[in-house]
Amino acid sequence: MPSIATRLGWETARSLVVEPGSAGWRRPELTSASGFEIVGDTAVHTGFVIDVVQAQMRDPEGGMHSRDVVRHPGAVSVLPLHDDDTVTLVRQYRVAPDGDLLEIPAGKADVEGEAAVELARRELAEEVGLEAESCERLAGFFLSPGYSNEWHETFLATGLSKVPSAADGAEERHMDVLRLGLDEAIEGIATGRIVDAKTIIALLAAARRG
Repeated sequence: MPSIATRLGWETARSLVVEPGSAGWRRPELTSASGFEIVGDTAVHTGFVIDVVQAQMRDPEGGMHSRDVVRHPGAVSVLPLHDDDTVTLVRQYRVAPDGDLLEIPAGKADVEGEAAVELARRELAEEVGLEAESCERLAGFFLSPGYSNEWHETFLATGLSKVPSAADGAEERHMDVLRLGLDEAIEGIATGRIVDAKTIIALLAAARRG
């Protein structure tokens, strides 16, 4: 029997790392070891940020199935870690859950050819007015693979200094910027104060680095 990694396609995902559109993005080129295949899709909605399609999927026995899929250009986030072991977060309204979330700065890929790390640096400056001497990649992940192809990369920013900020959109104009101790922020994951996935991943990845 093949290993779990082989059956899930992880070995292929690790070996086929591609540069999709924007240089420096490390989205994995996945395959289905069990034989599933998308054979076409039909546009349902074309929006400002996302497109929605009805994908036609063939299963390993040849059966056909329809699945709703959200196509997304990709996004980045960045955890600003100060020299005193505090982190800068934002409290921002999000329309989908209809409430405020405590998050790290983030933004979608909306400039053709922009490297992921450069997008992270730009969002760091625009959202919270910070510039980093170092911006290191922490992790890359699919945020909601059950229905979306959104690929997300998160970064750790250190050596921080102040620069002018430039809020983009109503939510950013009305968000709060705050600093928490790194340990306090990580504790916020356990207590439910922080429930945003990218922020949880970045905080835990940064803590693991020590």
